[in-house]
Amino acid sequence: MGDEVQLVSKVLVLDNSSECFGQIKQFCDQHGLVGLKVNSNNVMNVLSSNVDLGAILLSERYCKSLDDTMELAYQISEVRPELPIVLRRSSESNFDSLPEKQRKIFCRTYTIEDMSALQDVIDEYIFSLVYPNALVRGIAEMTLSVLGTQFKHLKASAETPYIVRDRIIFGEVFSLIPLESSWCRGYMMLQTEEDAVIEVLKLDDVIGGVDYATFRTVNDILGEVTNLTWGAFKTRFIADDDAGPGSTSQVPIVINHLHKCISFGSSNPQLCFKYTLLDEKIGHSISLYQRFVFNLSWSPEDFKEIQISTDDLVDSGELELF
Repeated sequence: MGDEVQLVSKVLVLDNSSECFGQIKQFCDQHGLVGLKVNSNNVMNVLSSNVDLGAILLSERYCKSLDDTMELAYQISEVRPELPIVLRRSSESNFDSLPEKQRKIFCRTYTIEDMSALQDVIDEYIFSLVYPNALVRGIAEMTLSVLGTQFKHLKASAETPYIVRDRIIFGEVFSLIPLESSWCRGYMMLQTEEDAVIEVLKLDDVIGGVDYATFRTVNDILGEVTNLTWGAFKTRFIADDDAGPGSTSQVPIVINHLHKCISFGSSNPQLCFKYTLLDEKIGHSISLYQRFVFNLSWSPEDFKEIQISTDDLVDSGELELF
């Protein structure tokens, strides 16, 4: 991963106009958005799945009638209320002709002739927090290093880091650990699928020679990866003399298992990484999602990567002189 990290965010484009696709795609490409399309019959199925998104771009002519489009927008806001919905209008660039009840569903409107409102949505709802390049690059590097240590026989890779607005939980098991310093307060999450991990761990020495793995094995390994990543984060980004947060205020964390949703009491977007662990011999893989939510405090202007010299490593005992 290079020094300059280009964060992206996935948006669901619900639009049937072939004449507008080119302009919408060009806008997405120029502004760090990855546009996703879906068959109109599968919209709600997709939104009920684990597809993580930053926003939804909806055309008022997406359905057979405006009323049908509004009904779809209602359904979307019920299933994924945290996602901003932007309505593309055919002529008017505002909400004036819409009833008050319908206006509340959307955060903005835009026309294909004037897409400036989309830029406002990106700035306000998606890329509203600044993430220093050194932080984003460092997180990926240290996490890949930890995964490589814990899963020596698997090939670890990371996708482009991205920003999400939703609060969905991926898989059946996740870990949560607090991050606190003078420049940030929040949490790191790791999420994965239990069956995928168990399948890869069968007859593998990563579980100490035991010939079977259980959900407790998965819990232990995910906990160890979380702990090691947190330790690396602290070593690299939080100085020993960091005074820590000046406030001890907290907000409730709400987990809804039925809807696979977790809320941190904040509308801030989350920094997300996806890692893949591949067993090249048998073709099985593990997907692991890592999220950072700085819901309590975020001051990127005070962030500073700690430069560790060889002398420091010798003094700490991590390196020995030969």
